[in-house]
Amino acid sequence: MEKDIAYRLILASASPARRGLLSAAGIEAEVMVSGVDESTVEAEDAYSLCLALARMKARTIAAQLNADPGVVVLGCDSVLAFEDEIFGKPANADEATKRWMRMRGRSGVLHTGHHVTSLVTGKQAEAVGTTTVHFADISDAEIAAYVASGEPLHVAGSFTLDGRGGAFVDRIEGDPGNVIGLSLPLLRNLLAEMGVPYIALWK
Repeated sequence: MEKDIAYRLILASASPARRGLLSAAGIEAEVMVSGVDESTVEAEDAYSLCLALARMKARTIAAQLNADPGVVVLGCDSVLAFEDEIFGKPANADEATKRWMRMRGRSGVLHTGHHVTSLVTGKQAEAVGTTTVHFADISDAEIAAYVASGEPLHVAGSFTLDGRGGAFVDRIEGDPGNVIGLSLPLLRNLLAEMGVPYIALWK
């Protein structure tokens, strides 16, 4: 791709955490929510599911846009693999509570699918970021208070690293940004595969 192209990143996600990560890294992404029905996507494991959802989000938005040589669409989706189960966003407070009763003092693997597509060249690149999360052995009272805060009801795996839930994660193995929802090193590598300089997205 030409170096003088004015690149723009479209984030096909409603996640304020993902947008915040990009903004802190000097990338002001434009947000377009795909509105895809995630319940229609089935996969055998968390790894495959998060990548399929990321791909569907990005392609849905890309199909709505006019061709522009500088536009790159990024789709992301995160899910937690825990004891051979797939934990996306909990359906309700009761489910979030039951998950935490199981997860405390144990470990899970957070997978975040990344899919990048260029409107003009049609090039696409995708990969999954994987981070092991070791949960603290928190009390029933802490679980109840955390669920009552509402935070775990809106995130994959029923926890966050960059909010109230950060105190309930003892440690991680891997990229912390991946747990928050987007791995910047992985994004840089995917853009490079497509011939897009990561630094060209800086504002």
